Amino acid sequence: MERAKYEHTSIITESGYMAILNYTTKIAVNKTVAEIHAILLKAKADAIQNEYANGSIKAIAFRLNTPQGIIYYKLPANVNGVKCAMVRDKVKHPDMNAQSARVAWRIVKDWIEAQMAIIQANMAEVSQVFLPYAVTSDGRTVFERFKAGGVGTIGITYQKGEE
Repeated sequence: MERAKYEHTSIITESGYMAILNYTTKIAVNKTVAEIHAILLKAKADAIQNEYANGSIKAIAFRLNTPQGIIYYKLPANVNGVKCAMVRDKVKHPDMNAQSARVAWRIVKDWIEAQMAIIQANMAEVSQVFLPYAVTSDGRTVFERFKAGGVGTIGITYQKGEE
C-alpha cells in the first residue's frame, strides 16, 4: 500500500512522507509516564504499576472499577515499532533508542487522552475503549489472546473470509 505524500513541510521527512506523531519530542519518558499516571488517576484508577525490562519501562498496568466490575489493564509502548517507523520515515536523531522511547510514550499518552475525551463525551464506556488491554485470567491481554489464537479464543462470532 502506497503511503500518501503530504505537502505540509514541518512534518515532512527526507522520504517525503508524514513522520510519526511526536517524532521531535524532547519530553523525558519519566515525565510522560507521570503525565499518564495523572490522567489515569483522574479517570479513577485505584492502582497503577510500571512494568520494566532491562531498566526501561515497557508497560503501565492499572486497575479501574467499571460498571462490569474491577478490571486490570496493561498498556504497553512498542518502542521497537516506533524506532522502525522512524527509520522508515528517515527521521534522524543522534540517539534513536532514547528518542524512540520518548516518542512511543508520548503516543501512548496522547492515545489515552483521546480515549478519555471519548469517555467524557459519553461516546463510549471506559471498558469499551480499553477492552483490548484488559488482562485476562492467564495474564495476557484480550488482544494478546486474540492474536495468539484468533477470534474463536475470545468468543467472537465470525465467518471466514474468502481466500
